[in-house]
Order: sequence, then structure tokens, then C-alpha cells
Amino acid sequence: MASSGNKVEAGGTAHMVAALAKALREQMGYTQEELGKLIGYTASAISAMETCAQPASDKMLVKLEEVLGGGLGVFEKARKWMLLEKYPARFRGMAGLERGAVTICSYASFVLDGLFQTEAYARAVIHGSYPPVSAQKEDELVEARVARRALFERDPAPMIELILEESVLRRPFGSWATLREQLRSLADDAQRNNICLQVLPMNRGLRGTHAGERGPMKLVVTEDHDHVVFMEIEDQGILVSNPPEVAQLAHRYAKIRAQALSPDDSLSLIERLAGEEQ
Repeated sequence: MASSGNKVEAGGTAHMVAALAKALREQMGYTQEELGKLIGYTASAISAMETCAQPASDKMLVKLEEVLGGGLGVFEKARKWMLLEKYPARFRGMAGLERGAVTICSYASFVLDGLFQTEAYARAVIHGSYPPVSAQKEDELVEARVARRALFERDPAPMIELILEESVLRRPFGSWATLREQLRSLADDAQRNNICLQVLPMNRGLRGTHAGERGPMKLVVTEDHDHVVFMEIEDQGILVSNPPEVAQLAHRYAKIRAQALSPDDSLSLIERLAGEEQ
């Protein structure tokens, strides 16, 4: 929904896209209504985009490129930066690193890593979070989160490891149907050649050791082959790049991996849970 609050929250890319789209529209002699008809939007939607009351969605940018781009690819190039601006501030730095990462190793202990979330699961998580966000912001956050899955199709594909606490597989958001759909999607992802998925059993603590008790983390090898670790604590994003600290966290992650089920056993568990009716 368009609102004056969006104008304040809109980032630099959104304002640049708005100004460029308006300038090109006027140069080509289109009214807002005429441009809207050409790209499948109302005149009010075009007006909202040009004032940043409702910044251009990814789908709108694709259409703007077709009609106003003139072969320059400016709106196509803007898609990447617009999506980055839609992430929460605490995650924007990590989102940029993730896009070009060579290796991603993630340990999730409460909610499924956003990289693997289906649209329905992501919406249920975001909708239920506190403090609540506007419907427009919810749409933007869902769009940005689901767009991260494009990383799976990147060439060359990154190597991705995901270790999940078993409780994540059993914790519903939105509905049991949403969880089952998410588990089926996760099972499909686990069978990709560049993905290794493991589950840390809920009863791990009965063995006397549980290396993951300090919470989730994400280890990344960047396209420049730097090693960094990202952690989220409440609404704070922490990016660790100091080599000794990264090494210590990497050792902890390796211990978590060693305590998890094998990839085959993990997949069997996910498939079993996906088939259970609640």
C-alpha cells in the first residue's frame, strides 16, 4: 500500500529509479495513465512509484526496462540494488556478501534459514514478528527474502551447507500445511548437487555435549575468498571478519556438523515429517 511513510523509508536506489522513470516517461511523451497501460499498472501505481510512496517492485522494474529502458539495461541493473534496500538494515551487508559467496555454511536453531524459505513460510514468519510491519513492508520483505533463492541457480553455483535443529522442522508458522509445504521444498533443495543439509537431533543434549547452544550463525567464503561470520542477535546483525575470531567460530560450526545426522538420515527425517498429518 502506498503511503507517505514509504517516502521516508525509501533508499537511494528507489529515489533514483523514480526520478529516472519519470524523466524517461516525460521524454517519451507518456502520461502516467499511458505508461501504466503499457506495463500493466494503474496511473496511481505509476504516480506512487514516481513519488516513492510505493517504490517499484521487482516485477515493475522488469516492465519498466521493456518500455522505458531503451536497451541500456538501467532498470534491470537496478533490480539488484532495489532488492538489497528491501532487506532489514541489519542484514543488508550480509545480503551483498551472500550474493557473490563461494561457500555458505549456515546453522539455524529456531527458524529456517531465509535462503531456503518458501514464500508462504516467509510470509507467516514476517507477518507474525514483533513489532509488526505494514502490509507494504511485509510484501517487500517477503519479495526480498524469496529472491535470495536465485543463488541456487547461479553459475557457478556456490557450495551451501545447512545444519538445522530438529525443532525447526517441527515448529509451524502460519499453519501445518505451510510447514509441510516448506518441508517438501527443503527436501527438494537437499537433493541439489551443491547443497548439503544435516539435522541436529533434539535429543543431542542427552549425549552430554551440544555445540550449538549459543545460537545460529552463518559462515561465508566471499568471492574474494575472505572468510567472515554473520550472526543475528535480536535486531542486531554482527559481521565478524577478524581471523582468530572467525577461526574459533568455524571450529564451533565444525563441531555442530560432527554432532548432526548424516545428510541421508537428515533427508529421510525431513521427508517423514513432511508426510505427517497434524
